[in-house]
Amino acid sequence: MFTGIVEELGTVVALTESADAARLEIAADVVLDDARHGDSIAVNGCCLTVAALGETADGRRTWTADLMAETLKRTSLGSLAPGARVNLERALAAGGRLGGHVVQGHVDGMGVVLRRTPGERWEVVEVSLPPDLARYVVAKGSIAVDGVSLTVVEAGEDRFTVSLIPETLARTTLGLRAVGEQVNLETDVLARHLERLLVAGVAAGAVAEVAR
Repeated sequence: MFTGIVEELGTVVALTESADAARLEIAADVVLDDARHGDSIAVNGCCLTVAALGETADGRRTWTADLMAETLKRTSLGSLAPGARVNLERALAAGGRLGGHVVQGHVDGMGVVLRRTPGERWEVVEVSLPPDLARYVVAKGSIAVDGVSLTVVEAGEDRFTVSLIPETLARTTLGLRAVGEQVNLETDVLARHLERLLVAGVAAGAVAEVAR
């Protein structure tokens, strides 16, 4: 699991596509200090597995991950180009601080940046929301946008807003996202589990009532 606290911005070195998959190579620093084959690193909120470690011709350290068809379908990673900046976060170590919220690295869908409204020291960003995810997004609740743990300011049926502080604008890709660009969304896993339990409970109650 992750916390939605980005550790560094990595740089895409290459995206090599095949028929139904792709290989993504990223140059990084901090997240590679203790990286080993098989470790999990979130890229723009998508949990990926370290498949190879290497370096570029100019000596930058890199790591490579495989992107399956489902990942390419549900996330924006397939549209990355060499030179693109990406949010990186290592999996939470046992005993580590949960600085954001519980993030699985399992992207639920994609939104589009609709509007950016600068303030004196922050910026309000409005993002479109797929209809099937709207019920999990509430004002003052948590959502991960490109892997960044954020608090929802306002939530609607097809969009939501978040306020980005200077630290977020400077240290994550959310400071770079232009209107019209896609972002990966992961809703609160606790809300999804609660819905499943409630639905199951209501169904069980209905069956019990019929059986009387």
